Amino acid sequence: MAFKIKLRKPDNSKTEKKYNTADAISEQSKFAIVESYKSARSNIMFSLSAEDQKVFAVTSYAKGEGKSTVSANLAISFSKMERKVLLIDCDLRRPNLHNIFKVENSVGLSNIIGKMAEFNDAVKHNVLPNLDILPSGTIPPNPSELLCSPGFEKLINSVINEYDYIIFDTPPIGVVADALLLKDRVAGYVLVLRERSTTHGDIQKMLESIKLADTKILGFIKVGCTQNKKRAGRGYYYYQYY
Repeated sequence: MAFKIKLRKPDNSKTEKKYNTADAISEQSKFAIVESYKSARSNIMFSLSAEDQKVFAVTSYAKGEGKSTVSANLAISFSKMERKVLLIDCDLRRPNLHNIFKVENSVGLSNIIGKMAEFNDAVKHNVLPNLDILPSGTIPPNPSELLCSPGFEKLINSVINEYDYIIFDTPPIGVVADALLLKDRVAGYVLVLRERSTTHGDIQKMLESIKLADTKILGFIKVGCTQNKKRAGRGYYYYQYY
């Protein structure tokens, strides 16, 4: 069953390209934001257990809607349960996770798939407790082909038993088809929506693409929400089931 969760972000005009570690949840983050990600985490865990899976992907319709920040924060939230988490930047066109976590990106996923590096040469161990990051690596000329290659499948198969959860940060569905190329490797997709950016038409197109690919939606996370005054006494953040 899909869930929907809304997150109120600080008022700013930053795009995803400019996000940094200040956007990642930490001990200094507002309680409501942390609790909202915990709610999303719980619902994703139930969905994964129903599918008997430990791998899922995060995507959005267009660039700049916050999917990399959501990927990062979900990974942090999962790792805080003392579960071993691997976050992989599968956006081989416009990678951003290395900016969020301030890690080197000269060697990463593309280099492993291209047989130019080994996993242990590229992965960033314990960027945070229990959280490993695999950056995108060198921008390749053929990202789609790499993501659906036997090399990618071999990589995931080689590390899947080392982690409790594996999260893919994937390119926007409305820009390229790369995200849906991973459908056979994931339990489903968490779709990121941004208030005043993602339109009803965008959502409809995402739903149609997911349906056409014959894969699953694990839930929606809406970010950049403004305060709902009617709910102010109960908190700004909430999730609801469909």
